[in-house]
Amino acid sequence: MAIAQATELLATWEAGLDRGSSGRALLLHRAARPDTGGDSEVLLSLPVGAREADLFALRRALFGERMQVRLACGACATDMEFDLDAGEFARSLHFPEASPVRIREDDWEVEFRVPSVADLTAAARHADARRALLERCVVSVVRDGGDMPAGAPDDSPDKIAALVGALPPAVQRRIAEAAERADPAADVTLNVSCPDCGAATRAELDIASYLWTELDAWARDLLLDVHLLATAYGWSEPEILALSPLRRRYYLELCADV
Repeated sequence: MAIAQATELLATWEAGLDRGSSGRALLLHRAARPDTGGDSEVLLSLPVGAREADLFALRRALFGERMQVRLACGACATDMEFDLDAGEFARSLHFPEASPVRIREDDWEVEFRVPSVADLTAAARHADARRALLERCVVSVVRDGGDMPAGAPDDSPDKIAALVGALPPAVQRRIAEAAERADPAADVTLNVSCPDCGAATRAELDIASYLWTELDAWARDLLLDVHLLATAYGWSEPEILALSPLRRRYYLELCADV
């Protein structure tokens, strides 16, 4: 890893220590998309699946293809551990379809856009996150009959909010299904069979949390290396980071032999 990259990643890690999960995800996304110049508005406006794909690419670039995943069986609580090929898994994902997406169920026709990172973050602050997300992403609602003129969309925010609250459960399910098809990378779910009882366990793979855990372990190990080599040789942090990982490890072995 080049010194500039190591220094930047350490700065990313340091900045994220006192942040929550959404703040850390944004910092990681900045590292994954240097072409944006760190513009938060640009990153937050991207569909959720685009961010997940970017974080998978960053993870592969930093730590390789192999991902070790652990989870407990939902039926018998057996601790399951398995490897996931990050490259193969990422290739199975695709970028979101262009918005808007339209669905029709019974006498309702709804047009909505694929949720962005900002939409998901804002909706999570509400007690009814699903409704808040719908209110942010629904573009227009047409209802044949009822209290709306047939075939006449009403896209004012207040009217959409009221109509979202009136959407039948079947319509809401159709919207959720259409959103998942349009942006499948937004909700990456694993389905793992237990080797002991055979039951299937479904679990969400949160790539932002997974990657942050790896970055945290890497940063702490690297700072320990810096401490040991600075103590032994009097080198500065930039000088130590400029060493290749192989040479740094060799010097650490020499220190241990003394």
